Amino acid sequence: MALAGCWRIALYKNVTRPRVYLRCPVVFGRACPVRPVCSRPAPGFEDTIFALSSGRGRCGVAVVRVSGPDATGAVRALTGLKRALIPRTALLRNITHPASKELLDRGLVLWFPGPHSFTGEDSAEFHIHGGPAVINGVLQALGSLPGLRPAEAGEFTRRAFHAGKLDLTEVEGLGDLIHAETEAQRRQALRQMAGDLGRLYNDWSQHLKHCLAHVEAFIDFSEGELIEDGVLNQVDTAVSKLQVEIQTHLSDERRGERLRSGVHVVIAGSTNAGQRPAAIVSPIAGTTRDVVETPLDIGGFPVLLSDTAGLRETDDSVEREGVQRALKRVEVADLTLVVVDSTQLPQEPRMVPGFLNDYLNNVLPKKMEQGHVQQCLLIINKSDLLPNEHMSIIQRALSDAFTAAAVSILSCSTGAGLTDFLKMLQERVKTMCADPLVGSPSLTQTRHRTNLQKSIEALSQYHKYRDVDLALAAEGLRLGLTCLGRITGKVGTEEILDVIFRDFCIGK
Repeated sequence: MALAGCWRIALYKNVTRPRVYLRCPVVFGRACPVRPVCSRPAPGFEDTIFALSSGRGRCGVAVVRVSGPDATGAVRALTGLKRALIPRTALLRNITHPASKELLDRGLVLWFPGPHSFTGEDSAEFHIHGGPAVINGVLQALGSLPGLRPAEAGEFTRRAFHAGKLDLTEVEGLGDLIHAETEAQRRQALRQMAGDLGRLYNDWSQHLKHCLAHVEAFIDFSEGELIEDGVLNQVDTAVSKLQVEIQTHLSDERRGERLRSGVHVVIAGSTNAGQRPAAIVSPIAGTTRDVVETPLDIGGFPVLLSDTAGLRETDDSVEREGVQRALKRVEVADLTLVVVDSTQLPQEPRMVPGFLNDYLNNVLPKKMEQGHVQQCLLIINKSDLLPNEHMSIIQRALSDAFTAAAVSILSCSTGAGLTDFLKMLQERVKTMCADPLVGSPSLTQTRHRTNLQKSIEALSQYHKYRDVDLALAAEGLRLGLTCLGRITGKVGTEEILDVIFRDFCIGK
């Protein structure tokens, strides 16, 4: 029998050899056979659900969505239509209460028969005027119909997932698109919603399925000399290549995750260096002790700016707590803006580079030790308090002898140098997030990273047991396939779905 025929038997007939689940828990914890999450309908999907899909509040047009087996009946009950409904065609109709026949509104009605709808079920939309009384009236009318109930958060999208309309990465992309606040976030979410990330993981799953099928075929048919020589060597090469691809995907410096949640930028410096634009300030050192957070859009990229208390030794227990909180923020920051008061610089320009090195060591002791100086920008503030000629000399001294961090000289009071600083900051943030439309798609969720890391560990088990027990080695491939499947939703549990869908709004 040809090799191709062997792996097809292993893949499509699920192999005649019994699974090794009793032996695998010792090595892998527990056996995880591949099974699709949506192999059976989720509980409650026999209901017909409805919700306001557009935002709450007064608006010109509101959209009420209905999905489920009784969606057609709901349209007829509220509009009085007797003739056959025309799919995806807007009809202008009076919308009335099914019991009292009171006119609620006059709006557009659209019908989407399953499976050619967002949820895969019969669905309908009522496009009505966006006043609260109209919206509440229509929702109450739908709730009075038997078999209809209000939708839970994310239930429409959950039904689309169970119907196979979206995989989990596309679902997450849709959620990110809804919550996107910057252009870069929108681009990344659209790319993920289009299936780019899911296709990458599915391709890896397909390669791993083929490897697993070859190993299973070798176990079952090698004694009869039906397997070509070198098949396991081919699997070894393919598995090693897959491990390298997954590890490269993981080594992205969290670009996709940063872009999704925002680059965490922390402003830090000594007291009265001028780093407190968002808090109550005074000339007295140590006045401000809290951490103020502000979300920003810098060049289309999301930034969460944390403004911290001035750093200094103090006997005041409250101020000391503020300093400790500031230092903790600096440790976890993606980028630190270290602010220096220009009036504190040495009078001799040649001594300024050494002074700034010591200053960075005081503000960023751990990052300087680890060599993470690229994670900071040094800002010399209050440049207006020194003569222009003196600042020019300092600038030349820094360009000649200071390489610890990029430097920006500015005045928050007059605005001098702010434009150059913002350009520098924007370039640094853009580098940390990268263009979401260039190159392979980036992982965007912690659960993606966790499952990919587990998949690499499982593939390592294959190499470990390949020459010891091929059945255990095959189970390593199967577990790796399971971990990849959990990302897209081909394998998993209801708890995974609950975590994902609970972040959706009602009506989506």
